[in-house]
Amino acid sequence: MLDGLLLGLSAATSPYNLMMVVAGCLIGTFIGMLPGLGPMSIIAIMIPVAISMGDPSAALILLAGVYYGAIFGGSTSSILLNAPGVAGTVASSFDGYPMARKGQAGKALTIAAIASFCGGTIGALLLMIFAPMLSSVALLFHSAEYFALMVVGLSAIAAFAGTGNVAKAILMTLVGLILATVGEGALFNMPRFTMGLMDLQSGLSFITLAMAMFALPEALFLVLNSKKAEQNSEGGKIENLRISREEGRKIAPVIARQSVQGFFIGVLPGAGATIASFLGYAVERNIASKDEQAEFGKGSIKGLAAPETANNAACTGSFVPLLTLGIPGSGTTAILLGALIALNVTPGPRLMIDEPQIFWAVIISMYIGNFVLLILNLPLIPYIAKVLTIPRNYLIPFILFFTLMGSYIGQNNATELLLLVGMGICATILRFADYPLAPLLIGFILGGMLEDNFARSMQLYDGFGFVLDRPMTAGLLVIAVLLVVVPSYRARRAKARQAGVADGD
Repeated sequence: MLDGLLLGLSAATSPYNLMMVVAGCLIGTFIGMLPGLGPMSIIAIMIPVAISMGDPSAALILLAGVYYGAIFGGSTSSILLNAPGVAGTVASSFDGYPMARKGQAGKALTIAAIASFCGGTIGALLLMIFAPMLSSVALLFHSAEYFALMVVGLSAIAAFAGTGNVAKAILMTLVGLILATVGEGALFNMPRFTMGLMDLQSGLSFITLAMAMFALPEALFLVLNSKKAEQNSEGGKIENLRISREEGRKIAPVIARQSVQGFFIGVLPGAGATIASFLGYAVERNIASKDEQAEFGKGSIKGLAAPETANNAACTGSFVPLLTLGIPGSGTTAILLGALIALNVTPGPRLMIDEPQIFWAVIISMYIGNFVLLILNLPLIPYIAKVLTIPRNYLIPFILFFTLMGSYIGQNNATELLLLVGMGICATILRFADYPLAPLLIGFILGGMLEDNFARSMQLYDGFGFVLDRPMTAGLLVIAVLLVVVPSYRARRAKARQAGVADGD
């Protein structure tokens, strides 16, 4: 391991490879800030460039830099515009955007940058230490375990529901699961619920749905509620760029917990940054004190630090199954796998032995890349945050333009624009009715993977026998039940105490 580390260090610190790290981070950060593009599309575009380099280490360092740079930069549009273009940064908007509306955009971006840096750096260190061991653990997860893991992700909806809103959150999750069934099924290549439209055969686009749930309602909400728009324009002053010592102490344990949790979730193929960010947010909300729980969704610094740390740590963790098993954990790592094969590099258990300079150079470059991202982003925060000083009369068309552009670029299909407008109007009505929109998106993101793995498990075990036959599956399902029961129990106890106090008075 020490020989490999030294070999990787010399490869990663060569001037050419350092230039690739900086280039990848710059491109990734810029692409991440634009809702609708995301790392997957830009990495696909850059594969011919990477192949033309000829050097697999440099090519993979560049593409990896774009990947974690996009996750790092993706929080910017979520925080400032409530327009998450990447699935992994949806949870960042839950508390990041309310902070920006309070006039704390600079502070929110600073917390996001520090949390992302810590998550990515700790993830890179854990990757260095545990990569060989974790490859064997990842092999223990089969379809049944992935199904149970998706159920755990869905059970976290209690964390996104306000007081008394659990029923609404469950309803929204069910709507998300229903929307995930549109298009061809996991078992049969037959279109479902497409209403005869060819454009719906491959299902609804995540980007279109994310924009319809968050960005478009925000613009419409500001148009319909002009008083709120005036308040927001006053709250757009850039102040409090620095975080205080007390705030630093508050988020330090959150960052430590979510760096580890996010990394281990990222190691599991198919889990990735999205589930890590949602679970990170859910866990931190559930373990927070009652007063802190009330702040979640209204501008909590813990609620922003948790998903930002978890998604960056998971992004690093996703390289474990890619490099050590040759299994892509997400669409982005699937494209990276294609790039590796095109460069005549065979990822798998022997990569560490046959090509140690590639394996360790990528890991060392991640560590360097996180420092590069922090140096690039922190000085730019005051300028990026000035987006909120733009008068709302100009910002609303700006949000609408990016929303429509992001949705169209995702599929190059005009039908997506019609779907965006239709779902956006429905989402605005639901928002006025005080329905949480985040559970709908969670249900949609996890729905496809849940169905695929459930169908596969049912086929392999000829029924529900997989729950009892596989202890790890049963354990994960028990955790899922606890995630729903414990918050409900705590809420009931709190109500009972309040009622007791009222009777005493």
